[in-house]
Parts: sequence; C-alpha cells; structure tokens
Amino acid sequence: MRLIKYLGHTGASCIGQLDGDLVVPLDLSNSPFRTLADILDADDPEQTARALLDPSRETPATDIGLLPPIDRQEVWAAGVTYQRSQAARMEESAAAASCYDRVYSSPRPELFFKATPHRVAGPGQPLRIRADATWNVPEPEITLVLNSRLQLVGFTVGNDMSSRDIEGENPLYLPQAKIYNACCGLGPCITLVGAMPAAAETHVRLIIRRAGEVAFAGTTSAAKMARSFEDLIQWLGRDNSFPHGVFLLTGTGVIPGRDFTLQPGDWVAISIDGIGTLSNPIVQG
Repeated sequence: MRLIKYLGHTGASCIGQLDGDLVVPLDLSNSPFRTLADILDADDPEQTARALLDPSRETPATDIGLLPPIDRQEVWAAGVTYQRSQAARMEESAAAASCYDRVYSSPRPELFFKATPHRVAGPGQPLRIRADATWNVPEPEITLVLNSRLQLVGFTVGNDMSSRDIEGENPLYLPQAKIYNACCGLGPCITLVGAMPAAAETHVRLIIRRAGEVAFAGTTSAAKMARSFEDLIQWLGRDNSFPHGVFLLTGTGVIPGRDFTLQPGDWVAISIDGIGTLSNPIVQG
C-alpha cells in the first residue's frame, strides 16, 4: 500500500492511497486520525488506512498535486554506509580521510540531523544549492519511515542534498553542508512495509538532466550497504526519542565524480523499487 499527501481541490492537505494511476482519498472526518503521521503511528497502519478509504471519490493521479509525505517528523540521515560513499568522502578532504575510513567499519554509524519539515521539498518542488558553495550533488537514498515507537512502518525516496566543498573544507562544517532551506527531498509516497521488495532486491537509480540531456546517471542496490536498516534504527534510538516519528535517510551509493556539480535548472530524478520516482528541479540562492 502506498500513501500520499496531496493538495485537495479546496486547497487543503489531503491523504490518499496511490493505486496505479488513481488516488483513493482517505476520509478522516469521523476518525480520531488527523494527519498521515497519525495513521503511521497506529498499531496497524495498513489496516487503519484501508478502513478509511473512500472509493467513491477516487480521482486520476494526474489531477492532484503531490506534497512531501511529512507532517511534524524530524528528518535524520546516515552517512558512509556504502563503499562508494566512503571513497567519495575521502576524496573530499585529505585531512578527514581517516575519519571517514574508520566510520565505515566502526560499530557506531555516522548519524546526523538533516531537516525540519519546512526544509523538505516534495515531488516537483525545487531543491536548493547553497549560494556560497561551488560543489553540490544530490544523494539518492532509501529512506526509512519510523513511528513514535521507532518501528519501521514504511519507506520513501530521499534526496540528501550536499555541498561537498563545504564539508570537505572542514568536517565540522557538516551541518552547513547539509542543513539549509530546501535541502532535502522526500516522496512521492510512503510505501508501507508489506508492499516493499526485500532490501537485497531494492535498487536505487539516479538520473540528472541538464537542458533536456542526461548529465549523469547511476544505480546501486541496498544489497551493497555495509549496515542493515535494523542496525541504523537501533543506533538512532539510543538515548533519543521522536514523539512524532522520524524519517531516516540510509546513505547513498551513487555519487557523481569530482568533475560534476549541480547547476540551477537541472532536474534530479531518483527511482527506488517499490516506491516510485522523486523528481525535483534545482535552484540556487
């Protein structure tokens, strides 16, 4: 089951099931649930959502505008979980190379805060590159959707935008390289756990288009991750709580080389098996 947030005809935020080319709205009017996060926090999110479906109001998916599938949750991210990411981070900074090399094999993962909801862009909404950065890349990531009890309830596509020159100058600049307005993309939907393929069979594809032409393309698989989803979740929950739930980006295995940087007007499309494609235009400043 794939759940979405979208803009209704009245201008209000709505919740629906994405079923092929159709959207089946959820009727929350006589329920205790008010948000998508409320449904994800239910004991059985899929059963709860199915009980709220209103097939009489289904509409073509082309008639609605998708919103990022986030309410009040925090967004966190994991780094250096793929060997490609380890190599890329070591390329960024010779001074910090040993840090990235050690964290790849360390029992403790790299986890960092990524975004608040107002810094998140949904499908078709602009993602931003910093005006004070010269080397900017998207980072396509399988994103875990966790409820307030840190239970894995779903998956979405994440784009962990990164200013590599800022991070490479000094690892202590990581928050500035990662956290700023429109620094994170999420969407197009949340696929509940029962509808996802096995992690080893889940592929991540990145295509960047510039002036209509493919400027970069790459693919990877969750099978290449050095850490399991369960391992990342248990570390995130150590001495930490998320009363509204949390999104956890799980690291990237597709990173353009040193000769590539995003430019305003580029389009970034990230596709993940079982979820769909998140596509965003790039702006600056």
